[in-house]
Amino acid sequence: MSRVQLALNVDDVAESVAFYTKLFGTPPAKRRPGYANFAVAEPPLKLVLLENPGRGGTLNHLGVEVGDVDAVDATQARMSGEGLGSVDERGTTCCYAKQDKFWVNGAPDGERWEVYTVLGNADQLCPDEGETSVCCADSGVETSDDRASACC
Repeated sequence: MSRVQLALNVDDVAESVAFYTKLFGTPPAKRRPGYANFAVAEPPLKLVLLENPGRGGTLNHLGVEVGDVDAVDATQARMSGEGLGSVDERGTTCCYAKQDKFWVNGAPDGERWEVYTVLGNADQLCPDEGETSVCCADSGVETSDDRASACC
């Protein structure tokens, strides 16, 4: 199972949840303070809402959710063969989930793309939840040679 992920910044997550529940005819699969995600069957979509007042209506990042770690690895190998760089994040906590993922570098217009699989649930949004956390922040993926500093 693979589906595209669309992560949106919203001003008011409760208001947005009400709208997207009606739009897609399904309630959120996961709901936490300032956060919701929808696992929409048709069209296959993972819609993530991140409450960022004043930033509503903007794109946070894009992704592809895949079924397992083997699919993450195969996708990363394929993209590497196409000359696309990536930054690993294995065993990370993001968006209330344990994940294995990588971020793709080099989109022509700077879009943030991740390819990930969910390993299990987590009790927090990010490992270092708080004012300095960059998990799912709308600041872009800051990369070095060895890691990305955003998640979701």
